[in-house]
Amino acid sequence: MAKEFVFRGKKLDEIKKMDIQQFMQLVNSRERRKLKRGFTEQEKIFLKNLRAGEKDPKTQCRDIIVLPEMLGRLIKIYNGKEYLPVAIEPEMLGHRLGEFAQTRRKVAHSAPGIGATRSSASLSVR
Repeated sequence: MAKEFVFRGKKLDEIKKMDIQQFMQLVNSRERRKLKRGFTEQEKIFLKNLRAGEKDPKTQCRDIIVLPEMLGRLIKIYNGKEYLPVAIEPEMLGHRLGEFAQTRRKVAHSAPGIGATRSSASLSVR
């Protein structure tokens, strides 16, 4: 039997019915202050596209908070180079979109080439 998702004492169907003012009371103070200040113009455009039912909406607004109306959607988030598709799940509520599209990757170096070390400088290049 799967465990039912609960966010701050509210079930998933209750959360989806909430408006932003009610949801604001459930999130942490930093996110609450951001929501209380209102959305920027770019965030308003993104939310308008999301509500219009646009398929896979793209955004560069990495600091927008995951809202209940975003649940179950696939959103493409810009990481500085490309748009990464991110499926919004209930566990992401209250977090920022940028947390799910990493901007840095692990560096994977290959073997050193000729001239990379002092010992390889004396080798012939033939």
